[in-house]
Amino acid sequence: MAEDASSRPGYQHRGEGRLADGRTMAGQPLETPGDEIAPHWRTVWRRFRKHRLATVSLAVFILIALCAAFADWVAPYGATEQNLDRILEPPGGDFLLGTDTLGRDTLSRILHGGRISLLVGVSVALIGGVVGTTVGLVAGYCRGLVDPALMRFTDTMLALPGLMVVIMAARVLGDGVLDVVIVLAGVTWMVPARIVRAKVLSLCENQFVEAAVALGVPGRRIMVRDLLPNLVGEIVVAVSLTVAGAILAESTLSFLGLGVSAAHTATWGNMLGGNEGFMITAPWLVWAPGLAIVATVLCINFIGDGLRDALDPPRR
Repeated sequence: MAEDASSRPGYQHRGEGRLADGRTMAGQPLETPGDEIAPHWRTVWRRFRKHRLATVSLAVFILIALCAAFADWVAPYGATEQNLDRILEPPGGDFLLGTDTLGRDTLSRILHGGRISLLVGVSVALIGGVVGTTVGLVAGYCRGLVDPALMRFTDTMLALPGLMVVIMAARVLGDGVLDVVIVLAGVTWMVPARIVRAKVLSLCENQFVEAAVALGVPGRRIMVRDLLPNLVGEIVVAVSLTVAGAILAESTLSFLGLGVSAAHTATWGNMLGGNEGFMITAPWLVWAPGLAIVATVLCINFIGDGLRDALDPPRR
């Protein structure tokens, strides 16, 4: 009687992936998916590190953020500590970046002010990113009457003069940190919304979405489970660049006297706005916060470029 092949040691059925001893048919150890393909976040990080300028910018931005977050320990003086006998002292000695009209250390005020400026930038970017992503995702997937209604409202908001809207809203709401965040978030969600909608319209033409719809999967689940993960690259890049734009916008408002009031706390913007009259007699009061803004915004822009390259879907 012929021997049953299934009783032989090491036999595998046609549908199985490996032999009983863990080897492939060729006798080589089987590679698991984790061995063949690195996790996505590790792949993104490896691509990001190849962008040298973005890597250096990330290190500098982390240093700036840490100095601002721990300004109470890093700053040589308090944010409101006055030295009335050393007013408008030039940089050097005990005051590396000089003092202002009240004898306050400029370096200490920049470190404390950076905390508020970065908080405003990150908060505006997150709120605008969430609102914009939601609007774009719903508009791109639902189509019908929903898409035109949401996009015409978005186009209307984009058509309004941004600076005028921000100034009017700032006049109405006030000059607190939360007020400025709400004002700026209200004019930054439109660009992410249009980017996300365009990407969703492209994704909806793919077979995996058509298959999910044919199987009767609820639309909300398709948007969250199938579409949203494929939008991570666009969302991350848009949010990162929005941080830089929000910092500049807050600085502009503060320079015009409509941003975060200096009576509440110091920011890079109101440090510029409150000292523009000293550009000749005490220029360090202007270029010190100005350089802080320029360095931070450049770092964020370069980081955004690196993320765009690392998360580029065709390369992935």
